[in-house]
Amino acid sequence: MAVPKRKKSKRRTGQGRAHHALKAPTLATCPKCGEKAVPHNVCQTCGHYGDKKVIDMETKLDKKLKKKEAGKNDQ
Repeated sequence: MAVPKRKKSKRRTGQGRAHHALKAPTLATCPKCGEKAVPHNVCQTCGHYGDKKVIDMETKLDKKLKKKEAGKNDQ
């Protein structure tokens, strides 16, 4: 098994971790609703990708509410 010959200094350790920092995601404004959204992805608020409507958000919300109500009735 390989074992390091010498101890790695604090400076070298820090240099190795120089690119481990987390970055905040880049957000763009949705052209339809004006909300902040990840670029090149469908807007989670209105369901549009550029000028095209990809997801019907009303139907999605209805399904979510029905599922929530069904869960309350089971208890």
